[in-house]
Amino acid sequence: MSDEAPAGWLHDHPEIHSVRAAACDLNGQARGKRFPRRFAHKLETDGTRFPFSILNLDIWGEDIEDSPLVFDTGDADGILKPTERGFVPMPWLATPTALLPVWMYHEDGRPFAGDPRHALAAVLARYAKHGLTPVVATEMEFYLIDDSTRQLRAPISPVSGKRRPGAETLSMRQLDAFDMFFTQLYDACEAMDIPANTAISEAGIGQFEIDLSHQPDALKAADDAWLFKLALRGLARQHGFAASFMAKPYPDYAGNGMHVHFSVLDADGANVFDDGGPQGSDMLRHAVAGLLAAAPASTLVFAPHLNSYDRLVPGAHAPTGLAWAYENRTSAIRIPSGPNAARRIEHRISGGDANPYLLLASILAAALQGIEDAQDPPQPITGNAYAMTLPQIPSRWAEAIDRFESDPWSARLLPSALIRNLVLTKRQELRDIDALTEDERMDLYLDTV
Repeated sequence: MSDEAPAGWLHDHPEIHSVRAAACDLNGQARGKRFPRRFAHKLETDGTRFPFSILNLDIWGEDIEDSPLVFDTGDADGILKPTERGFVPMPWLATPTALLPVWMYHEDGRPFAGDPRHALAAVLARYAKHGLTPVVATEMEFYLIDDSTRQLRAPISPVSGKRRPGAETLSMRQLDAFDMFFTQLYDACEAMDIPANTAISEAGIGQFEIDLSHQPDALKAADDAWLFKLALRGLARQHGFAASFMAKPYPDYAGNGMHVHFSVLDADGANVFDDGGPQGSDMLRHAVAGLLAAAPASTLVFAPHLNSYDRLVPGAHAPTGLAWAYENRTSAIRIPSGPNAARRIEHRISGGDANPYLLLASILAAALQGIEDAQDPPQPITGNAYAMTLPQIPSRWAEAIDRFESDPWSARLLPSALIRNLVLTKRQELRDIDALTEDERMDLYLDTV
């Protein structure tokens, strides 16, 4: 038949019945379309179309009422082209299905500035002009949750039939209890080329973390984090429970973070943060200075939802003060120990509910800005950062929105159109969230972020 796919991924995977084409919106949600297999190969050559406004919906999936992307421009279409990722399987669906990640362009070929993946690509282009390449890894914290009743609880162990009432930090028993689920998750990650590495149980009830390995392609690292979220949520539902990256599902237990580790290589492949000693190079310190200076403006990216700010409280395993330190997990910016050649920065502010593309774009842009400006940070701290008087990040959602809109640092990190779109989105969400009960807010964030 003339509509059959030419040789390629789909040709090599005859089991695939349908295809999704999806892009990441500002809230990290997958927005796209379903296609029958027989027509899916046209996506690779022609792409698809949907309105620019689709990447700028609120957390409920509603249009932003005063957005210039809607009625002011006739709700015009953008062109969605495949990313370099290509097709990936979707093992959490009953029907054999493939996902084709896409990103948005204008009719004349210009990248759409409101697309978070393009924002990250623009930052990486700045690094490339300096002959530099970031090497990035993410730590993905999440909760497995029984949400079958109004009271959220840890899921029942498939092995013992019991529900553990307390935290099980680094517990082999917890990992073994959900061994079948994690085996399927790792198999899915292998099929999707997501470098899922170490898994541990964390400090909350039903809380776990999986590290995604370092790689010298920050776009792929962001893709991996985004796809990992989709896969984890889908597979959890197959097992009868929810998986959530919500920043703070339980008030009495630690929240979910998405810590980012990164180093930077020069054109010869050498780590520019390494000076042969444990303290790291001047470029490392300049990058730290940029990260600290930009953090108040970027807090809305690190903590994009109302619930995010329940996590950012003193003594709750999430930083509130702006400081850096060597081997100190109470600081916002940590320099881990280890071999000198692997010297890196760990950024610890972000919640698990952040958009991975905006997160990496903001962090990497701030670090590069610090390097370009040759800024010097304050002295590293020692001891408990929570007990110190330090500059603070915004502690309320409304404050973070205002700071993101007005702080000159925002414009140094992200496109002005994206800043405008995100501010409009969050102001609408801030207005409408007041109409929800606490239970409704929990339901909203549990399944979306």
